[in-house]
Amino acid sequence: MELVETVQELNNALRNHRHGVIGFVPTMGYLHEGHLSLVRKAKKECDFIVMSIFVNPLQFGQNEDLSRYPRDLERDFDLARKAGVQVLYHPSVKEMYPSEPLVTTKVSESISNVLCGKYRESHFDGVTTVCAKLFHQIKPDRVYFGQKDAQQLAIISQMVEDLSFQLTVVSCETVREEDGLALSSRNVYLSEEERKQAVILSQALQDVRIGLESRKWHNTDEINNYVRDKITTMPLAEIQYIEILTYPDLKAPTSLYNKQILIALAVFFGKTRLIDNILFPTEGDSHVPYDDEIKITSSNRNRS
Repeated sequence: MELVETVQELNNALRNHRHGVIGFVPTMGYLHEGHLSLVRKAKKECDFIVMSIFVNPLQFGQNEDLSRYPRDLERDFDLARKAGVQVLYHPSVKEMYPSEPLVTTKVSESISNVLCGKYRESHFDGVTTVCAKLFHQIKPDRVYFGQKDAQQLAIISQMVEDLSFQLTVVSCETVREEDGLALSSRNVYLSEEERKQAVILSQALQDVRIGLESRKWHNTDEINNYVRDKITTMPLAEIQYIEILTYPDLKAPTSLYNKQILIALAVFFGKTRLIDNILFPTEGDSHVPYDDEIKITSSNRNRS
């Protein structure tokens, strides 16, 4: 595996591989099984795999954890190499943002001012700016994102369509610990007791899924109240939001059963902010019909 740190080095590394399908896995490093699962999926579909590691300052707001975001390049290099990454791109902030003031992308408030974006001003402007630059620099054919960051996935997919990037956004299922906790680089911040209590997030979401499959729920208030009551049984949990929206357009649903919906939450355990979500139905839920025979489609999310 080759480590490159500049755009010129990146171009040199990729020059002889443009004839094949290039897969790209963007990350902020401190790799875990969730990141590596994206690499494995990319290896099945692509001829050459690039991973980036860049802790993007534009997507961190005031009082957020940029300085304490975990970093370990030596560890990440070894994990990426063993997973099958062929080029690891690790640019500096100066390489990515060489001038001031910056020209950045701007995300419509209709999809950015909900969920995480409601509490992280300009966060998704930073996410789309860095992704747009990485897409231009690498020119991948396929780019891989996890569903755990569902709002990010929806916004990136929309950006790719709106700005006519010639690539396919591939959505990958959330990877979880054995007890259900969604994998995240921030999990290392949790104390032993916080880690134990954090499992309530996935438990609450799975209860919601079971209820949706049996059509137990009649409106979003019922779901919201159930999830809130369950999470607050854990004394260390501090809920930031619980939201139920249509997906991928992120609108308030008129029914729980006539479009795909996203049930998403963000909860603090101590100073650590965790997010999790489920989509209903998923593409594997063919046994769960929509009202009025509306079928599941993925044309706006995963073009292949």
